[in-house]
Amino acid sequence: MRARVYIDGFNLYYRALKGTSHKWLDIAALSDAVMPKDCQVEAVNYYAARVSGRVDPGAPARQHAYLRAIATLPRVSITYGNFLVSKKWSGLVQPPTFRPIFLPPPGVGLDVAYVYKTEEKGSDVNLGVHLVRDAAKGLFDVAGVLTNDTDLREPVRIVTEEFGLPVYLLCPTAKPATSLQRHATGVRHIQAYVGPCQLPDPVVDATGRHIAKPAGW
Repeated sequence: MRARVYIDGFNLYYRALKGTSHKWLDIAALSDAVMPKDCQVEAVNYYAARVSGRVDPGAPARQHAYLRAIATLPRVSITYGNFLVSKKWSGLVQPPTFRPIFLPPPGVGLDVAYVYKTEEKGSDVNLGVHLVRDAAKGLFDVAGVLTNDTDLREPVRIVTEEFGLPVYLLCPTAKPATSLQRHATGVRHIQAYVGPCQLPDPVVDATGRHIAKPAGW
């Protein structure tokens, strides 16, 4: 069966890769490995946004190297959303036992902290729209969606219930979201495949330039 895989890049990173030595992930090889054996994966669509270096100055360079590396994979396409960083007051689960140096504005209690808030915008919308569009155009017989973001529940439901096409939830965590699992054809966990499905180091692009795996990855 013709298959397409749709990958929520930030969900993949924060749910399955952060804190591991498996960040140099070959998403095409992973897609082949995790989808049912009767599927021929024809396209792998990766959705992400370029990160800011405000919190981690080295993050943009590491991500850029990875995006360049996976762009060399013939079946992979990358769609970008937006990455936003803002400063805001946020409530604390446990109020501090000390008086902070930087006091909140008048009328705001001490059980808050002034924090950076990072948000990734657009990728889940892009993924959901592309999933439904491709189903409507008949571009796949079966799809895989790698996420645990419940915002994608409705696109998955539309494809499985209204188009009658199977959609497998490729889950980056041990416990899939109930609402996603309810509408997916089946759940396939990726954890066992992440380690073996790594890119070579270095990756060589079409111009012959070497793309090295970032230190610590």
